[in-house]
Amino acid sequence: MASRKAGYKLPPTTITDRLISQEARRNKALEEQKRRRAQRFESTRNLDSFADLTLGLSDHEDDAEDEDTTPLPCHGSVAQYASMLSQPVDPTSIATHTKSSSTSLHPETNESPVSGTFGNLPSILPKKPNKKRRRGKPKTNKWADRCMYAELLEMVTDPSDAWSSSGADGLPADLENGWVALAPVPQGKRCLAVTQSAADSPSQATLRSRLLGKVLLNRFPSVLPPHTILDCVLDNNWKDNGVLHVLDVIKWKGQDVSECESAFRFWWRDTRLGELPPTALPQSHCPKSNDITTYTFPYPTTFLPVPYHTDTTLPSFLTHIVPSVRLPRSVSIVAPSVPSQDMDVDFYCSGQPAQTKEAIIQSDGLLLYVRAASYESGTSPLSSWVPIVSYDGPQRESPLDLFERLLRRRMAHTSAEGRVGEVQEVDVEMEL
Repeated sequence: MASRKAGYKLPPTTITDRLISQEARRNKALEEQKRRRAQRFESTRNLDSFADLTLGLSDHEDDAEDEDTTPLPCHGSVAQYASMLSQPVDPTSIATHTKSSSTSLHPETNESPVSGTFGNLPSILPKKPNKKRRRGKPKTNKWADRCMYAELLEMVTDPSDAWSSSGADGLPADLENGWVALAPVPQGKRCLAVTQSAADSPSQATLRSRLLGKVLLNRFPSVLPPHTILDCVLDNNWKDNGVLHVLDVIKWKGQDVSECESAFRFWWRDTRLGELPPTALPQSHCPKSNDITTYTFPYPTTFLPVPYHTDTTLPSFLTHIVPSVRLPRSVSIVAPSVPSQDMDVDFYCSGQPAQTKEAIIQSDGLLLYVRAASYESGTSPLSSWVPIVSYDGPQRESPLDLFERLLRRRMAHTSAEGRVGEVQEVDVEMEL
């Protein structure tokens, strides 16, 4: 039971082969994305499928239509039964058929044959509905597992011989120029924010869970444009601060941006969210007395983007990014003011004056995205997760501490290599 509690938060990775390194899987996934992207570009540029299209009929087709204009009976047409209309109809057969039909509907007989010219036909009775439900495969939710879920960054705990041998410390080799960092990632529940268009009313947003795609929060009014899909984190204290953290953007106003690179998507996210008008505060439930101490948000009203960093050099990590992950984040939110004891309840419910206050956002870790990677659903090695708290227990070194230690080690190794290179250049100059 303890092992289940310790591992419930681990990413649901589908890769269990430890012989395949995370770096190799990452490179393979990136090459596959590039191949699919190039294939899509080639398919859109391919004009061979339009070679046989014409604006009208050719001369040969015009001559063929002038030669024979008589329509031919096709399969399933009624032309083949036209000769039967010229046959005389026997009145006695119609009477016999009518009489037999009336006797077939008599309530005292169990048989219902239709005699006459058409022979004996079975009775047409409604079948009883089959009450047994067929057991089939459950319908999959189209929103299930749509988020790009990061793998836990596989770092070497004791890379004592990492630089002297062919091994590595687990950090990406191109960390300084090929990645984008999101920090600090807030604590909360991962979800998708999906908006729909509504007639004569603002767009409606729905929050869906990451894994199963179930509804976390039903439709609520939102300033987001319709046909928008955002990768979000619902703050743990959203009922107190009304904050929904936006990690990534998949679609904006019907425009699919998931195929764009990570740095562009984050820039697009911040630009579009900054253009949104302020959200109107929802009306609070009128209390029965003046004993109001806090305001509870019925749905999120503040869409807060998670800060991203394109400068991922080692000094930037050590002086700016990693320290920001360790500290709580303070943000300004707009919320209705809490009425004083001498304020009338009816006056408060009718006006609900707003005020700006500070909200404390607790950090959960650091996210790394490959700069050239596009957004893909499911668990992906193109995104790595470095949490603050260790999943193996409090006695173990936290992943963020290990990440910082490996950064300092790599920085020291890079400085040592630089000094060796300078000494070698001086020796060569002295020999010359």
